[in-house]
Amino acid sequence: MGFARGFGFSLLQLVVGLLDLYTWVVVIRALLSWVGPDPYNPIVRLLHQLTEPLLAPLRRLVSPRRLGGLDLSPLLLILIIQFVRYGLIYAVTQPTRPF
Repeated sequence: MGFARGFGFSLLQLVVGLLDLYTWVVVIRALLSWVGPDPYNPIVRLLHQLTEPLLAPLRRLVSPRRLGGLDLSPLLLILIIQFVRYGLIYAVTQPTRPF
């Protein structure tokens, strides 16, 4: 295995790891929303700052008001993250086929 190929796989593992970490951040934020944490807690504020830029547009797309107050934006974001994750893995690890 050459240096470039090994570096590429290491970079892929880093990106996949970051996507997995971000998925857990979204899950923790969704679970915390059920208990109503202190909004001035630094950890809660950090989770809000990390997830809100991606959750807000999805929340406008799937409005909780139309679903009786049920916010499905974290679930939709997790599905998008997993789609990107597996798409990257498939695109990088599949051998090219000659035409």
